[in-house]
Amino acid sequence: MPRIIVFGPHPDDQELGMGASIARLARQGHHVLLVDITNGEPTPLGDPKTRQREAFDALEILREGAAGTLERLCLGLPNRFVEHSLEARHRVAGIIRAWQAEIVFSPAMPDAHPDHVAVAAIVRDARFDAKLTKIDMPAPTCAWTGRTLTVGPPIYPRWSFGYYCTHLRAVPTPDFFLEVSEDELARKIASIRAYATQFVMPEKNRRVAGWVEHAARYFGSRIGAPAAEGFAAPEPIGLGSLESLLLG
Repeated sequence: MPRIIVFGPHPDDQELGMGASIARLARQGHHVLLVDITNGEPTPLGDPKTRQREAFDALEILREGAAGTLERLCLGLPNRFVEHSLEARHRVAGIIRAWQAEIVFSPAMPDAHPDHVAVAAIVRDARFDAKLTKIDMPAPTCAWTGRTLTVGPPIYPRWSFGYYCTHLRAVPTPDFFLEVSEDELARKIASIRAYATQFVMPEKNRRVAGWVEHAARYFGSRIGAPAAEGFAAPEPIGLGSLESLLLG
């Protein structure tokens, strides 16, 4: 099974964009790592300790029933100040090498949040940097747990996909959909609501989970499935046979 990293600018971006797919991939036996580039704080009602607890509560919701592994790491770059720099690229490349990722996900462009734009560029370039020989990449340490991963050999992730975040008020036009089950969609919504300081306590944000659920059901209707999540593919996707296609 391919090893997968889902990069999120802030804790909750991965759940919002592809939480049901994360649950599905882990259930299918993939080894999935969620990387929070920042801890997401400050926010009006949150704080670092609370956001960490919410992030790991969300992880447990998505991890239930996993046949593979589903883990989480916080890189610890400053929220609201993420910059596309060589240092940031190499830190992310170190994560890619440590996980030996064959597939990476990051926010799809365009996006309205500067952190999202920066992270998308960082991951795009770190994917390239991770394959360079004779260049050492730093070992990643989780800013929350202190756990350090061992950096492996150079690797070039075969695929890089984008998931859709919620900041840009636009209707996405995905390049492909991944079908998800009713249970996986329910886990996505529960994982979003696990971030109580972001989507339960602020009255104006309580509708977000509903919007996300409606979008998943609409995407599912386009492929004859109960629900689906959409993704951007900057490179052509090759099929081994037409049996790989799901047509409603």
